[in-house]
Amino acid sequence: MPTYRKSRRWAPEGFFECEGRGLKWLGEAMEHGGPRVVEVYDWGDDHLDIERVDAASPTPKAAYEFGAALARMHDVGAPCFGAPPAGYTGTCYFGPLQDPVPMDTGDWSDAATYYGQGRLLPMVRLGVQRHELDQSDLDMTQEIVDALPRIMGPAASDKPARIHGDLWGGNVMWTDDGDGAEAVLIDPAAHGGHREEDLAMLHLFGMSYLERIMEGYQSVHPLKKGFEARCTLWQLYPIAGHCVFFGGGYVGQFRAMCRSLLR
Repeated sequence: MPTYRKSRRWAPEGFFECEGRGLKWLGEAMEHGGPRVVEVYDWGDDHLDIERVDAASPTPKAAYEFGAALARMHDVGAPCFGAPPAGYTGTCYFGPLQDPVPMDTGDWSDAATYYGQGRLLPMVRLGVQRHELDQSDLDMTQEIVDALPRIMGPAASDKPARIHGDLWGGNVMWTDDGDGAEAVLIDPAAHGGHREEDLAMLHLFGMSYLERIMEGYQSVHPLKKGFEARCTLWQLYPIAGHCVFFGGGYVGQFRAMCRSLLR
């Protein structure tokens, strides 16, 4: 198979191994009907070798099938919230290739504690350290963390899912499998998380045939009532990350999202 090499000199320790093992971990779900995941060939300190995927245009049918497959991947599950990919014991990462930041792992037993202590607060604290966010942002985030059981509602009782972790539209490639278009997952921040995190990321920056994806998902695993209202909550972590990485208008967006959740 043709090979694509993703590389960066002086990458953080374990960065490419974490991504490679994450792809393999997500790929284990393929035998249970999960989506196609790009094949991993090798990794080193400064590179990851994966299969090269030829791009094609998505179709409504392929989008529906991807949604159903994504639900099956989530349903394969994870040992706990915050679990790293199988076989990986180092630091996990979230963010762009040139500026990934550590993503906490752990063994949280409930979704609210995981999301508050393992995701939101560490990312906002990093934003404060980088002088993109300030103490008032951290205070607002703490208010949201304190209210998470209420904001999450029935979704707070969900079990840990096997999630991609960075599932914006750019990390879903479409290729022609010979019978039509097919989705292929790339560039994960894979871990045990909440299924709605991946779905909220798909809503964040635009996604082709998103309505069909959601229909396919719900055909396999109906979501708890109120997902639309919770979507902003799950988007708060990646937007806080964009404040850390890029600053600018993302800071105002983050603050507006926080205020909407606290109303």
